[in-house]
Amino acid sequence: MKKIYLVRHAESEGNIGKVQQGPSTPLSAQGNEQTAFIAERFRTIAIDCIISSPQTRAKTTAEVISNVIGKDIEYLDLLIERKKPTAIIGMDRNSPVFNEVENSIRDNFHNLDWKHSDEENFLDLKTRAVQLFEHANSLSEENILMVSHGVFMAMIAAYAMFGEELTSEEFWKVFVGTEHNNTGITVLKQSKFKDEPMRWKLLTWNDHAHLG
Repeated sequence: MKKIYLVRHAESEGNIGKVQQGPSTPLSAQGNEQTAFIAERFRTIAIDCIISSPQTRAKTTAEVISNVIGKDIEYLDLLIERKKPTAIIGMDRNSPVFNEVENSIRDNFHNLDWKHSDEENFLDLKTRAVQLFEHANSLSEENILMVSHGVFMAMIAAYAMFGEELTSEEFWKVFVGTEHNNTGITVLKQSKFKDEPMRWKLLTWNDHAHLG
């Protein structure tokens, strides 16, 4: 049975700053310290392969883990963070324009045909989750470490629990009702219940005991 260890990247400058981060936002000083803790955590966990978002904050986190456990990294665009409108990348999150865009996206989240501009909506995220699980199922490795981002990790977990029937309303409840700490670990395991098809089961959510 396959097992997926989902790790949110270490703290980035964008997590603590005032501007909307983009793909190349680096880790903060504290984030660099967190990578050492999470790497040590995986020294004693059997991992067969590492798959990471290529965005800088996830890539750096994965590289530190890779150096400690001696596993190569596959970079996969399916693991990137939810794409926000290009126009607001680098924008002050307290600005009226930024908040107008964010509010419009939030207010229309359950309108599956709506987009503000070039961002991802619920259906885009769900499609990526489907493709990610298809990729995981195609691998020969059993114990898979994936380094990703908070919003998309919520989608991965929600899809694992609800499957194809996942709705935007159910995802939203998972997203707003849970938390993913930087370097928090969420564990999913393939499971079969009686005569039902093979599915994924949530074992652990946001384990960040390594941070003390």
